[in-house]
Amino acid sequence: MRSNKSNPSRRLLQVASAALAICLGGCAVETPMDLESKVRARIGETDAEVVGVYYKNLVTGDSVLIDADTRVHAASMMKVPVMIQLFRDAEAGISSLDDSLVITKTFKSIVDESPYDLAAPDDSDTTLYARLGERVTVRQLTELMITVSSNLATNMLIERVGAARVQATMRELGADSIAVLRGVEDIKAYEAGLSNTTTARDLGVIFSAIARGRAASRESCHAMVDILARQEFNEGIPASLPAGTRVAHKTGSITEIRHDGGIVYGEDGPAFVLVVLTGGIADPDVADGLIADIARLLFEGTGGR
Repeated sequence: MRSNKSNPSRRLLQVASAALAICLGGCAVETPMDLESKVRARIGETDAEVVGVYYKNLVTGDSVLIDADTRVHAASMMKVPVMIQLFRDAEAGISSLDDSLVITKTFKSIVDESPYDLAAPDDSDTTLYARLGERVTVRQLTELMITVSSNLATNMLIERVGAARVQATMRELGADSIAVLRGVEDIKAYEAGLSNTTTARDLGVIFSAIARGRAASRESCHAMVDILARQEFNEGIPASLPAGTRVAHKTGSITEIRHDGGIVYGEDGPAFVLVVLTGGIADPDVADGLIADIARLLFEGTGGR
């Protein structure tokens, strides 16, 4: 006759087996050291001159930093600080996101204030060039600056807020070495060595401030996340993540430079901040593949948390 009393040893084994089954189902979490080793191994498969990685788990506080303080050309990543300044100015009553600006393609070099023009073939978005002389709102320009990385929108907005003010705000947020000096396509400034530069750590701090509602008011940070989540260039961080994963991010690229950074969301909200800056990879598809793989390794290694 079978006893109705439970066997403590059998019960303990059942609990352990159930826990193991759950972890095997996707909650296994690797240590930061394990994650760093995997990411370094993947980077080692490329011929990149530099790869800067900043990973910060917003739940556990764990981090992975690889050449995170190496300075590189910021490319279009500097557009995120400009967006933050615009929202802060709106909160302070300095300006409004609903103010309108006249669309122009002519700007002044920071070297000698000589004029230079932006051209549609060199821009990732050409819609504004067909509307020169018309008015467009700051809100619309901000959307274009982030989601399709419009250079024309960016230069108009930098003229409005001032590069020096943007950089000062980034210092206030803790990004203590990012350099925001000018708009894009200022060739005289480039030749004089005056370019926007950043590190993976700088951008990681900036995206973390947005994720935690510290870059501006919580309402403004939510609005900025929504804009970043509408990013149309998704060959990097989101490419190898599970379908439907929310990623609020910004990309940046020029010759042999490919960047991506932002906030990756899990089921319960912001999961982690990730920034990957690459330099020296000739094929943009290879660079995008590297960024996508790093994002996947970190996502899977933390169980999507």
